[in-house]
Amino acid sequence: MCPERFDHFMARANAAYYATHNPFEDFTTAPELTQVFGEILGAWARVVAQMMGNPADLQLVEAGAGRGIMMADMLRGFGAANVHFIETSPRLRAEQAKHVPNAIWHDNLTSLPNRPTIFIANEFLDALPVRQFIRRAQGWCERYVADGIYVEQVSDIDLPAAPEGSVQEINEAAGTLVTQLAEREVVGLFIDYGPLQGGFGESVQAIRNGKYANPLEAPGQADITAHVDFSALVQSAATAGAQAQGPVKLNAFLTALGFMQRTDILAQRNPAMSDKLRRAAQRITAPEAMGSLFKVLAICPKGFPTLPGFEV
Repeated sequence: MCPERFDHFMARANAAYYATHNPFEDFTTAPELTQVFGEILGAWARVVAQMMGNPADLQLVEAGAGRGIMMADMLRGFGAANVHFIETSPRLRAEQAKHVPNAIWHDNLTSLPNRPTIFIANEFLDALPVRQFIRRAQGWCERYVADGIYVEQVSDIDLPAAPEGSVQEINEAAGTLVTQLAEREVVGLFIDYGPLQGGFGESVQAIRNGKYANPLEAPGQADITAHVDFSALVQSAATAGAQAQGPVKLNAFLTALGFMQRTDILAQRNPAMSDKLRRAAQRITAPEAMGSLFKVLAICPKGFPTLPGFEV
């Protein structure tokens, strides 16, 4: 078998996985845990719309919307909106249509109207394909996949000096997305997992049947992800003439927006759901769980005022 560059392998494997599997049988995202997550983001988007001058042609866009639950919850906090989804999976599009039937779907940003936009992506960037490089005695080598194992080819890529054996992951697709958004009138919000500062290290992992698996085995049967390099996205935004706010830790962001207060109000109104709501809130905000691992980054036009949740 001809060696396949790792990012091409990852893209092909994830496309097959999301086309044929229910990912929520393998993992759970914050919107699936509690409606408060989406409602808080909807309220956040409503404030951002006001900061943008409430343009009449404003569109609310979500990339990688899963079953569409988060957007449905957001609309309760935001109100009526012109909703667009960036989604390539026909199966997930059908699920999203059940929750947000009047949405418009796109494969990518190319067909999205160039209008004032609030763009949301929760656990989307981590599934975008990354290139992997490993430092060897002869220089940096790029990883390829052949017959279920890594093979390496010497690369002429310009990367910083590093000890032999160091791994560098580069998410070109995420950088391109940020650049494309920077060219529009967009306020974008990214929620994903990864360090505040990028650096060397291997983070690619796979989940199959709810358990960790070898990412090179059974392509299309597992969800393959990698940590998001937020510092690289900040640089991409700056290079494209936009500005970044954050990243900040998810628990700090949500706390500033009143996530826990909203959870308490909803729990008091729905005693039967009280324990579930509070456990979900704890899981999302606890430092040892999602609260510190997940970060929040905003991309907006240069000179835009400080966005809610980024005052910290």
